[in-house]
Amino acid sequence: MPMDQKKNRGHVINHSIRVPQIRVIGNDGGHLGIMDTRSALSLAQEKELDLVMINDKSEPPVCRIIDYGKFKYDLEKQERKNKKNQDKTSVKELKMRYTIEDHDYKVRVNQAERFLKSGDKVKVTIKFRGRESQHSHLAENLLNQMAKDLQEFAELQQAPKKEGSNMIMLLSPKSAVVKTSTTPTNPTTSTPTPITKPKLVETEPSEATV
Repeated sequence: MPMDQKKNRGHVINHSIRVPQIRVIGNDGGHLGIMDTRSALSLAQEKELDLVMINDKSEPPVCRIIDYGKFKYDLEKQERKNKKNQDKTSVKELKMRYTIEDHDYKVRVNQAERFLKSGDKVKVTIKFRGRESQHSHLAENLLNQMAKDLQEFAELQQAPKKEGSNMIMLLSPKSAVVKTSTTPTNPTTSTPTPITKPKLVETEPSEATV
């Protein structure tokens, strides 16, 4: 049955279409050509369907004969699906120091891999204390190494960037990884590259002698 004009979700349908001529697409997707709007509306009513304008920018505007109730239901269903997918995506944060030991680094990489396979984004934060900010290049190197170790599962959404007393990197899961992770397989974990950290010598400023 044709839809009530008050429930059209902003679409121009049926008697709300005021232009004299329109280009008509049938319910099966076939092109019916240019028709008088009254004739097209009568054709839609004969089929107990609706005449819906889908493109008002063309000349003449394009309308389609469809079941608007079903069209609206499918539209709302897709919106709910999109919202559900958005709700599933969360950001997991991993924190570490740029002086992290190799074993602990491997633990962080494996944690990040699990999060990425679950469809979550991963925010990696390195926090500086005191004069450690002088060695921000070491933190950047470490984050770049982690991105490289996770390149099979992640895309670099935000490169390492210093923000205040932190350096932050954001990784997004590759869509192919998320899809395949839903299929049961023998669990495997990547082997992170051993990290090498130069020894840092902290020196206190000497007092001037008089």
